[in-house]
Amino acid sequence: MSSATAFYLLSTLGGYLVTSFLLLKYPTLLHQRKKQRFLSKHISHRGGAGENLENTMAAFQHAVTIGTDMLELDCHITKDEQVVVSHDENLKRSTGVNANISDLKYCELPPYLGKLDVTFQRACQCEGKDNRIPLLKEVFEAFPNTPINIDIKVNNSVLIKKVSELVKQYRREHITVWGNASYEIVRKCYKENSDIPILFSLQRVLLILGLFFTGLLPFVPIREQFFEIPMPSIILKLKEPHTMSRSQKFLIWLSDILLMRKALFDHLTARGIQHRKGSTQKQTFK
Repeated sequence: MSSATAFYLLSTLGGYLVTSFLLLKYPTLLHQRKKQRFLSKHISHRGGAGENLENTMAAFQHAVTIGTDMLELDCHITKDEQVVVSHDENLKRSTGVNANISDLKYCELPPYLGKLDVTFQRACQCEGKDNRIPLLKEVFEAFPNTPINIDIKVNNSVLIKKVSELVKQYRREHITVWGNASYEIVRKCYKENSDIPILFSLQRVLLILGLFFTGLLPFVPIREQFFEIPMPSIILKLKEPHTMSRSQKFLIWLSDILLMRKALFDHLTARGIQHRKGSTQKQTFK
């Protein structure tokens, strides 16, 4: 390699690194900052599961009463095309009845059990007297001014269309965000109604991380507005520590170090993208 070629390559690489660093710190030099329609520093997962029966009106009311900024809930669709709020498609865990929501009419849905295990925290249960599976429209009617994060739990075009129609009916595009870990579901949500902000799918989260570590992220446009990433150390809350090997604990620690990068979250914030870390009954967007 000639000295001229080496100089050219080094100067090109240097220019790339400087530009990437500059845009990482000041992304609005290239991208227009997203307008934040609302700011949520506190989000109640499934309405604050662990304090009340998950995804019930009582749970949502309690969360709003104590001052949550956002409700997070999960949606499915019944046989008679009613959009209901429930985490599981199969009702065995939550009601004791081995049936799918999509196979039952809304009037046929069984009540929740009086006490449920909290699936994202070890040795934790939630309980309450309100054991009815609510309709999404009931939540919209009860909390017209509360931002809501909707997890579309199944890849069902009718469900996505019905949720979009309800959001438009109650005029809450400005205080609703929706999506799923599935890229295909998020793609369908955006295609159905691009006025509702969308979440990053898992595939897109991994892409963002790859772009960040290669220095390409500052150059790439982003259409999502809410970035959710689970902390690997959450696994330690789900398993008995003595059942995990040292190598497993090390990998979890290393994953936390790699994923929880302040520079990444600062960059997303500067671009007007809210982000959430963790998976507990109370979570935080920043």
